[in-house]
Amino acid sequence: MSGTTTTAISSAEPYVKAPLLYKGKVRELYDLGEHYLIAVTDRISAFDWVLSPAVPDKGNVLNSLSRFWFEQTAGIQPNHLVHADVDRLGELITDREIMKDRFMVTKKAQRIDIECVVRGYITGGGWRQYQKTGEVNGHKLPAGMRKNERFPQPIFTPAAKNDVGHDEDITIERMTELVGAELTQQLQEISIRLYEFAQEFCEVRGIILADTKFEFGLIDGEIILIDEIFTPDSSRFWDKSKYELDIEIDGMDKEPVRTYLSGTDWDKNSEPDPLPPQVVEETSRRYRDIYNRLVQG
Repeated sequence: MSGTTTTAISSAEPYVKAPLLYKGKVRELYDLGEHYLIAVTDRISAFDWVLSPAVPDKGNVLNSLSRFWFEQTAGIQPNHLVHADVDRLGELITDREIMKDRFMVTKKAQRIDIECVVRGYITGGGWRQYQKTGEVNGHKLPAGMRKNERFPQPIFTPAAKNDVGHDEDITIERMTELVGAELTQQLQEISIRLYEFAQEFCEVRGIILADTKFEFGLIDGEIILIDEIFTPDSSRFWDKSKYELDIEIDGMDKEPVRTYLSGTDWDKNSEPDPLPPQVVEETSRRYRDIYNRLVQG
């Protein structure tokens, strides 16, 4: 990031003069003809709700981290990044200062509707599955594992993407039925290779990459890495100094938001009240902190 900003934006629409194709919880997709422009807003979501207000610098961090990792991993797996130079967009961008760190121009790929999840530790949804069944996405695991324990080898636990509602955890066998054996094998190998690269990178910076998810697409039959990569929104980062078994580890992400909401009487079925300023400020600080520790060492 070329510098922090105090302006948090909930949409890039006022700043991009191109057709808006898709508006996700955080990202917006604009059509530039040959390419897409992906703008990353400062919107924040939790428990399937987009919350207010937006969190300053969140979009800048997510986008800048993805750009950094795309460059770091290009030799492992080709990705969709074309450029992120605001000056090359000319009058398409109405406010360069606001947009300069929060967009990427990308190739157009046909999305593969599988979320490729790699887990290095048993925690979160994987831990909940294991407690009930002794398995995670069909992987039979040893009895007596403890929460947050590291796997001897990372495991691949895919999910079928749903544009509405939650993605659905599936087995590798089910993924094979959906996309074929060859593509399943390729995506599994690529995902684990990427995870192992980033896990080692994070380790020397005092950070544990507990799990992460990738999205891939196809261009002329070739696999290409798309969306975001190794950000606090797609990955579970732990500060090494806080790592313990059998506890809920405070993640290096939007944990202050989840903790705050869980401590209120919000029913999760209706529009939540705006987040208090101190929660927004602490969340913004955490996003900047993970960026600085990963990129600036």
